[in-house]
Amino acid sequence: MNRVVHPIEQESYRRLRARLDTSHFPPLTRAIVERVIHSAADLEYATDLVMDEGDLERAHTALHGGAPVVVDVEMVGAGITRRETVCRLRDAEAGPGLTRSARAIRLAYEQVGPGALWVIGNAPTALEELLTLNADPVLVIGLPVGFVGAAESKAALRESGLPAVSNVSEKGGSAVAAAALNALLYHPVPAEEKP
Repeated sequence: MNRVVHPIEQESYRRLRARLDTSHFPPLTRAIVERVIHSAADLEYATDLVMDEGDLERAHTALHGGAPVVVDVEMVGAGITRRETVCRLRDAEAGPGLTRSARAIRLAYEQVGPGALWVIGNAPTALEELLTLNADPVLVIGLPVGFVGAAESKAALRESGLPAVSNVSEKGGSAVAAAALNALLYHPVPAEEKP
């Protein structure tokens, strides 16, 4: 199903591209960089984001093939359009050694198992917990925000070798994490891949 792009969004992208040349990025990387910048009005994401095009291609195929999408908070899920998400934060309680966000990640993994796309835009402890599990993710969009643990958790994600979208700085958040996933959702599926 083709997505109808609103004229305001079209103008926003025109202005973004007038201020920043993104033509050198591979297709899916460009889609994510542009959508994240569009969501935050922050051109610095062009040099702050870290991702691999091959990982994105595999994630794009899995996403359009129906792989589950897990989010750390409902706000991330609310920002993801055209797709149901799993969020177990309402069911989670903090416990010894685990924040509520970390416990929610465990509950979500118990529900979906391996092969999911994980979108973490709020809690560094959720990302840290995901890294302790043998979750075998298709992709981890790890963009939590904050001054405590955010940059460190994203560095640990990159060091883990898992397929990921992250950024180097402390910035991030629900809107940019949802935008990164939406970029993969909105990117066209090649004819030979369509289910």
